[in-house]
Amino acid sequence: MKILLCCGAGMSSGFLANNVKKAAKKRMLNISVEAKSHVDAANHLTDADVLLLGPHYSTEKEKFEKVAEQYHLTVAVIPGDIYGMLDGDALLEYALSIIKGEIG
Repeated sequence: MKILLCCGAGMSSGFLANNVKKAAKKRMLNISVEAKSHVDAANHLTDADVLLLGPHYSTEKEKFEKVAEQYHLTVAVIPGDIYGMLDGDALLEYALSIIKGEIG
């Protein structure tokens, strides 16, 4: 499974991606997590299972959904509390819930 995180320059989401990787490793889950800038994210949708946007890109969610639609990829906004705390465990749980269809 691959989770793609998207934010301004990919810096904050890079820290968050590392925390998600650690959380997945603790759970012994085979999950790939990448952080990309909002400009570069569209080039990495082909093999992702979910695209998670930083909260500051919530107004651009529709735009990302249109691009991701051709890949049958779910786009969601990372909750502000998870993003602000760089909570890898919570984001992993959030992403898994989206992929399982529990959150839409």
